[in-house]
Amino acid sequence: MGDAAGNALGRVVEAIRTMFEGDPETRRQVSFSVAIIALSAKMAKADGIVSEAEVKAFQQIFDFPDEEARNVARLYNLARQDVAGYEAYATKLAGLCSPGAGKAQNCPMLENVVDGLFHIAKADGLVHEAELAFLSRIAEIFRIDEGHFRRIMARHVHLEGRDPYLVLGVSPEDDFAKIRKQYRSLVSEHHPDRLIARGVPASLHAAANERMAALNAAYSAIEKERRAA
Repeated sequence: MGDAAGNALGRVVEAIRTMFEGDPETRRQVSFSVAIIALSAKMAKADGIVSEAEVKAFQQIFDFPDEEARNVARLYNLARQDVAGYEAYATKLAGLCSPGAGKAQNCPMLENVVDGLFHIAKADGLVHEAELAFLSRIAEIFRIDEGHFRRIMARHVHLEGRDPYLVLGVSPEDDFAKIRKQYRSLVSEHHPDRLIARGVPASLHAAANERMAALNAAYSAIEKERRAA
């Protein structure tokens, strides 16, 4: 991003932040929102072009009040000019995860962000190699380990067909009781009420709903397979 665009982005960010000077929790939510808007825009740009489908996908996973539409649009349009600076935004998000967040691994709140970014990446029908590299680096900054990242990716990318076992983080060799226990644990962990308690902004709950649908579909597929066997 050129200096002019970068300075303009900085001015918009600061303008939004100073609106909530006296409210620490709202400032935290605003910081989260600014970072996810910027990362979403840069995610869309990772393959070299921002498609209309990717813009619509961003609007689906990031719900915001009508009165903030202009500020959101300005931030998004400035951030999507190139992918430069995305690591700084990712680091800022990682720091908002929890106390000592920089040391937290596989933080559920940050998993929600990665799900949202995958939703944007696949909006044009294909997750490009450059987008996967972008998402992999984001996951690294978020301290999401490789195995956990593969499970997240399995909910969105099916290079060799859908793998419901990978989605749930179980093995075809596991008995069904163990698979059911894992499924119930994941459903509990990602329940909307738990997200709210963790401070995940309501604006990202659409991505959580998509994740729940993937978990349910994976469990149903395994259950159907086991019954047929």
